[in-house]
Amino acid sequence: MTPQEYVQQKAAASGSSFYYAFLFLPPPRRAAITAFYAFCREVDDVVDDVPDLSVAAQKLAWWQNEVHQAWRGTPSHPVMQALMPHVASYAIREDQLQAVVQGCQMDLEQTRYLDYTALQTYCHLVAGVVGEVSASIFGQTDPATTQYAHKLGQAFQLTNIIRDVGEDAMRGRIYLPVNELQQFDVKAHEILKRTHSDRFVALMRFQAERAHTLYDEALALLPAADRRSQKPGLMMASIYRTLLREIEHEQFQVLNQRIALTPLRKLWLAWKVQALGHL
Repeated sequence: MTPQEYVQQKAAASGSSFYYAFLFLPPPRRAAITAFYAFCREVDDVVDDVPDLSVAAQKLAWWQNEVHQAWRGTPSHPVMQALMPHVASYAIREDQLQAVVQGCQMDLEQTRYLDYTALQTYCHLVAGVVGEVSASIFGQTDPATTQYAHKLGQAFQLTNIIRDVGEDAMRGRIYLPVNELQQFDVKAHEILKRTHSDRFVALMRFQAERAHTLYDEALALLPAADRRSQKPGLMMASIYRTLLREIEHEQFQVLNQRIALTPLRKLWLAWKVQALGHL
């Protein structure tokens, strides 16, 4: 299997909303974003799939070194071998990939966030930076697009957090800020036991409103000059925001099930943005 085949399989197997947006890109950009997305999946899977924290920490340390070596001309993992031919074309920096690894290390070191400011630091590393790299690959021409991409990445991450409350609880993690749990009188043990309540719904409605605000702010920041090039990000925004609305419609029944859109619906939402040029 070639490195390119490896990253293609990794991206397609995830079933992620990101994959559907990639389909509409020209081949060189699609190859670059597929390799970058596969890298993000690899390091994220370390956290989710390796139960022994010390082993997971060793694997992330290995990835830090692999990124470092790749920028010095000796990538050994197929993901990095697939990505490195594109880093110069799209101005991808080593520190950006190291930031993604650092964000995953945070998952090993803490399972709670005291407030939204603390959570934002995590979101910056695992999502904001990913948005920045993606915008560059998509064809960013205006420096102001970076701010849009960063905020949109954070909106995606908050949507993921809302969707995955139950799954994260099974791993002993709660990403909802502690002070906001207290504000809505939701106890951590209720979430860990996946107990649904009116208080939980009120808390989640608060989280969803914050995410919607981020979507609105991000879209307002996108410069007109880059609206065409950033269509893949707009496709993802359409898919993720539709998912968020679906979760709201289902009264945030996220503790004991995973609410998701079908592949066909994701493809339809992506195609609509491609055809119409806007959400």
